[in-house]
Amino acid sequence: MKIGELSRRTGVSTRLLRYYEDQGLIAPARTTNTYRTYDERDVERVLHVVGLVRAGVPTRLAKVLLDLEETQAKDVAASCPRQVAEMLADELTGLDERIACLTKSRQTLLDYLRQTEYAATILEDARAHGVLPQPVSNPV
Repeated sequence: MKIGELSRRTGVSTRLLRYYEDQGLIAPARTTNTYRTYDERDVERVLHVVGLVRAGVPTRLAKVLLDLEETQAKDVAASCPRQVAEMLADELTGLDERIACLTKSRQTLLDYLRQTEYAATILEDARAHGVLPQPVSNPV
């Protein structure tokens, strides 16, 4: 299949597919006239890349993880090299820092919102749409 069909099947733009190729995340075969051709494995790989990226994994780390998965698929005895484990640990640390920052930002916004005259209405609407958790009742 050509890049347009891969784009349709995966929901990923052709531009982003070319970026994934530039990053080494996908490696299409080439025809004699240098057109890119893709197969079902490429569809699966693109969807896997999309899942990793949506989960917040940077493309540089996604490449490492995909390469590691391929190695392990070929060699059951292969393990995660220390360098990859360190990259994963660093990424987790970064995620924890971003979560802490987002949590603080969320609380600050919520505090400001509670000070407005519209707080009760807006907070109730947000809770009804699942944006905020329901208030916890304090049993006496």
